[in-house]
Amino acid sequence: MFNANDEVLITSCQDDPRAAGRTGRIVDEVPPGPLTEGRWTVRAVGWLIGPVLCHTHELQKTGR
Repeated sequence: MFNANDEVLITSCQDDPRAAGRTGRIVDEVPPGPLTEGRWTVRAVGWLIGPVLCHTHELQKTGR
C-alpha cells in the first residue's frame, strides 16, 4: 500500500517502459480504483516522461 507523496522505484511499467528504473512520487490520495484499472499514478519520473500509471507489483518504496 502506498500513500500520496511516497517516493517509489519503478521496477517496470506497462504504461511507459521508459519509466522502468526511475524514481517518482505517488499522486493518489486513496488506493486506485476501476478508472485507472487499479494502477497508481506516479509523477516526477523524468524530464521527458509525464505521469505514468503503474500496478502495485511494478513499484517498490524507497523509504524516502
